[in-house]
Amino acid sequence: MLALIYIFNYIDRLLVSILIEPIKLEFGVSDTLIGLLSGVAFALFYTVFGLPLGRLSDRIGRKPVIALACIAWSAMTMLCGVATSFAMLLLFRVGVAIGEAGGSAPSVAMVADLYPPSHRSRALAVFLMGPALGAVFGLGMGGWIADMYGWRWAFILIGAPGVLLGLLLAFTVRAPKHQMPSALEAQESFVKTFLSLANTPSYALIVAAGSMAAIAGYAVGTWAPSFLIRSHGLSLTEAGALLGVGGGLMSVIGTLTCGWTTDRLVRRDSGWQLGTALLGTAMSIPFGLLFFLWPAGSVFSLGEMSVPMPFLLYLGFAFFGVWWSVPCFGAMTHLFPASKLAQGTAMFLMGVTLFGVGLGPLVVGVLSDFFEQAIGAEALRYAMASTMVILVLPCLSLALAIPRYRRQVSGPDLPTASPSA
Repeated sequence: MLALIYIFNYIDRLLVSILIEPIKLEFGVSDTLIGLLSGVAFALFYTVFGLPLGRLSDRIGRKPVIALACIAWSAMTMLCGVATSFAMLLLFRVGVAIGEAGGSAPSVAMVADLYPPSHRSRALAVFLMGPALGAVFGLGMGGWIADMYGWRWAFILIGAPGVLLGLLLAFTVRAPKHQMPSALEAQESFVKTFLSLANTPSYALIVAAGSMAAIAGYAVGTWAPSFLIRSHGLSLTEAGALLGVGGGLMSVIGTLTCGWTTDRLVRRDSGWQLGTALLGTAMSIPFGLLFFLWPAGSVFSLGEMSVPMPFLLYLGFAFFGVWWSVPCFGAMTHLFPASKLAQGTAMFLMGVTLFGVGLGPLVVGVLSDFFEQAIGAEALRYAMASTMVILVLPCLSLALAIPRYRRQVSGPDLPTASPSA
């Protein structure tokens, strides 16, 4: 149930990326303003509300926070379909961000309540299929609905099921027991909790790695449909189908493979909890660079569709590009007690969202507008290729984090992540 809700979390989040071109056409805005819509505005409000809602779920329970958040962000997604101006659309996207801030961190904590450490990476891999499957349905269905009925109906029809899912979670799912805060923890101030989490060995490096990996990830997720449309001449439906179904399913396979591989390798050395993230992120860089820089013109047939040859390279990027997420989330379940886990996860997601969602789409939009003066129609290609270089930074952060993480999880003062740990 949590995985299904997380899928719709990402469907609603990613939907705007397949609708960029018709939204630009209707409201007459620049790539930079689109980057603001899909990036900075979303990220700022997600970040501001993420830690307080994570703190609330650590105190009153995960389920009520997740259910109400799901209903809220789904309703706001539907309202995006009735926006009569770009400013109104921006306002409703802010509402989506606030709602989604209460979904992810409490869900990760709830998964940790359900599963022992030895199975947690695999369980988290199932839950974290959300972004990949969200791309499958959000890009695939969103592009088709927009082509058939217009971009407004894409927001309305895709947002509606989330309201029902939130109600279903609230009234049918029995929440697992989790470790409630002690009297001392309950009295701990917001700032003191923030500082205690931030000072945890290896945690700051894990947050830095996730944040920087997300810059490239969200840049690709937001602008790849427009890249295929502008540089390879695909339609909305074709771009959505290839990136959503092909790329999304490959990301699902990559996520599950990463979870299984991490659980297997951690039995030999706890450092592999982050080592698999380093391996996958490094492998994704050449695939991404070649995908964006491969010249247009070479195609192959897939049924009645002409598919650009470099799309095969995108499949490799989609497989390895998600490997940073499962190990990083899994590492946090071993670093923090259950009474602080949602807050620790929320801080990680704050970094991922503020830098990834906030800067990723915006950086590409600004670079695209800048390059357009010199390169013209191919500006977006080189703007996106530039973001692949950023992935070197999370690789360095993970390499520094591995020995620190290994020492902490092997130490005698390690806090238990859940009663089952």
